[in-house]
Amino acid sequence: MPKVRVLLYGVGAVGSLIAKFLLEKEGLEIVGAIDTAKDKIGKDLGTVLGLDRKLGLLVTDDLDVAVWKKGADVAVHATSSFLKDTHPQIASIIKHGINVVSTCEELSYPRDTNTGLAEEIDTLAKKHDVSVLGTGINPGFLMDTLVITLTAVCQRIDKIEAVRLMNAGTRRVPFQKKVGAGLTVEEFREKMKTGQITGHVGLRQSITMIADALAWKLDKIEIEEVEPVVAKKQVQSRDIRVEVGKVAGLKQKAKGIRKGKEAIILDFQAYIGAEEEYDAITIEGTPSVRQKIQPCVHGDTGTVAMIANSIPKVINAPAGLMTMKDLPVPSATTEDMREYLE
Repeated sequence: MPKVRVLLYGVGAVGSLIAKFLLEKEGLEIVGAIDTAKDKIGKDLGTVLGLDRKLGLLVTDDLDVAVWKKGADVAVHATSSFLKDTHPQIASIIKHGINVVSTCEELSYPRDTNTGLAEEIDTLAKKHDVSVLGTGINPGFLMDTLVITLTAVCQRIDKIEAVRLMNAGTRRVPFQKKVGAGLTVEEFREKMKTGQITGHVGLRQSITMIADALAWKLDKIEIEEVEPVVAKKQVQSRDIRVEVGKVAGLKQKAKGIRKGKEAIILDFQAYIGAEEEYDAITIEGTPSVRQKIQPCVHGDTGTVAMIANSIPKVINAPAGLMTMKDLPVPSATTEDMREYLE
């Protein structure tokens, strides 16, 4: 059986981590790499990834060039969190008859927040007989897919709460800056206004996915404002020192209201100096369920795994825009990737 041909679309921080992992997987072949950064175009992929060897594959900004020689079965897309930015890229991939697995957070469940773009992608994917999926660790698994799975043992559900608490000091520097570490509160709020800090992207999508899986009709979804977590003592990561009174990170909550009551609560916190890390899901009902992963799943490692492990499920899926709710139970692909194809 021939290897699964993979196109890389985006070899930035996350895309590079995914690419390195895919190079280690049996049954896969990276056949093309696309990026728009001028300092990457024309360079060997091995050099761009910081490897000690050349891969004989040049990074390009032209999709036609990337796939003209070998084609591709699936594209691993990792460029932006927002569907308005990624839609043209994803559409171009679909038109080449290539399946898509994307890290775009808004693509994880876009039918509520990006209805028009979601319908366009679904229609286009069906026309070209390919499948499209947005996934990752969160959204994509911890605060939605895992929640949905745990509800299977419940006869009645009254309330769901999921909490993700991360020590940002153990993450990449770009992530630490993304959560505002080291800024004054005034600087933090200004960057929030200008969009330089966005908070967690995907809370609304996760709530909608959970509600739809349970056939719950929500009155509304409330996304609270992103708030800074202010250091009460000096804390430091390897690269950023946060003085007392400055921002160590951020926190944000979202709530799904049903029949006038809080039915789904998602609580995301990421800041340098967090004394513990965990992913916790509490389901109040019959029976009640309390699950806690400690320390929390590492975001980068988990996202890389979710993307890679979703490849065969997307290739096997019906044509159209898929979500994690639509696909079979997620699982690791520990052996040759080809063994998971139908």
